[in-house]
Amino acid sequence: MAKNKFYVVWRGRRCGIFDNWDDCKAQIDKFEGAVYKGFATYSQAEEAFDGGVPNFRRTKETNEKSRNTADYPPTIRGIAVDAACSGNPGQMEYRGVWIGSGKEIFHSKVYPEATNNIGEFLALVHILALSKQEGWHYDIYSDSRNAILWVQQGRCKTKLTPNSRNAEIFELIRRAEKWLANNSPTNRIIKWETDLWGEIPADFGRK
Repeated sequence: MAKNKFYVVWRGRRCGIFDNWDDCKAQIDKFEGAVYKGFATYSQAEEAFDGGVPNFRRTKETNEKSRNTADYPPTIRGIAVDAACSGNPGQMEYRGVWIGSGKEIFHSKVYPEATNNIGEFLALVHILALSKQEGWHYDIYSDSRNAILWVQQGRCKTKLTPNSRNAEIFELIRRAEKWLANNSPTNRIIKWETDLWGEIPADFGRK
């Protein structure tokens, strides 16, 4: 059997894809209900992460029992982020709110030519930077698997072509990637399970 080279953490201190066991273990060791799995190739790991949290069966033979996402309702002390975009690309904005009260923590301006994925990525980096500045250790929720993966990889992998209309957005992306390269966020980033919990609290209600 091929040795695992990549590890997906769906539930842990940090979620994402890790290229070595030590980094993976740091996210799941003594973390109750951690959900993770090893893969031989990065493409397999990326496909599995994009597919969301798997529903592993519990067995008596395993000491570390994985749980279904229904066991993980979001904490009311957490933070939710989301983006809205009219068109693809189109006018985009993003924001973060407190779960429970729905009170806004931040709300970007409207950018004339961007994508929803870019907004989700920028929203995550915005709240991570703000959390470090304020000393917040709250869980952060996003309903975008792409954005979570991009943050974990430290790079916004948008296919949007730069031009004069979206120059400001690409400058924000550059700054966000630089921040990720120079900082190690400690907040957990958790995929918001819309099917189980309904729309994410930061949703703009434009569906």
